[in-house]
Amino acid sequence: MSKKLKIFLGASYLLILIAFLYFIFNAIEVNRLSDFSYYKEVQSDLESYVSNNIIINLIYFFIFAVIWVALLGFGSPILIISGILFGQWLGTLISVVSISFGALLLYLIGNFFFRDIVKAILQQKFERYIQLFQKNEFYYFFIYRFIGGLGVPFGLQNLIPILFEMKKLNYFFATFFGLIPSFFIMNTIGAGLNSYIEEAQNFKIIDFIFTPDIYLPILMFGGLMIFSLIIKKKFFDNANL
Repeated sequence: MSKKLKIFLGASYLLILIAFLYFIFNAIEVNRLSDFSYYKEVQSDLESYVSNNIIINLIYFFIFAVIWVALLGFGSPILIISGILFGQWLGTLISVVSISFGALLLYLIGNFFFRDIVKAILQQKFERYIQLFQKNEFYYFFIYRFIGGLGVPFGLQNLIPILFEMKKLNYFFATFFGLIPSFFIMNTIGAGLNSYIEEAQNFKIIDFIFTPDIYLPILMFGGLMIFSLIIKKKFFDNANL
């Protein structure tokens, strides 16, 4: 493909990103973000809208999440939103599927447009880990996703496989299965937040924190982090290369 066409496609990608961000922030009433009643209104409207046609809204969410991750590179807000909209179980499923596709799309975009830049910036920093991935890319990338990417931001996690030219199917399924535990916890928090907004009359930080639907998944998340550190030490820090 010619250099001019690559520049055109890259510029188009940036324009789509800008338009997408404009649409998102234009839909939010920024001046009401400190008003708890605003969140109750939004929660009520969303619950009514989603319940009217769950299948169509799952499709909308899938498309939105794929575009979000492909353009912005991170998925944390999506996990809370999916928990709010669809609950912990269905929210986990749709967020894992959509974000795995979005991450794959970002990987493909990065590999096509920015491969040389990614290698120039990240090759030396992750050289030791690349050797592990090359031994068994699915196995180690699955562990890598499970433990949160060694503290690397999610957007960069999606691009690191460019360094060892990971196969697309291995990338997708290692991402899919590796993300399930943390995504389930985040969706549980989202579902708990939805319940709290629906039931509470005013926001009180103490009441919010000590709501079982909030503090239990937070404790689970803390346990997952400790477990992830143990796995990281065993499979990455102490790996024999």
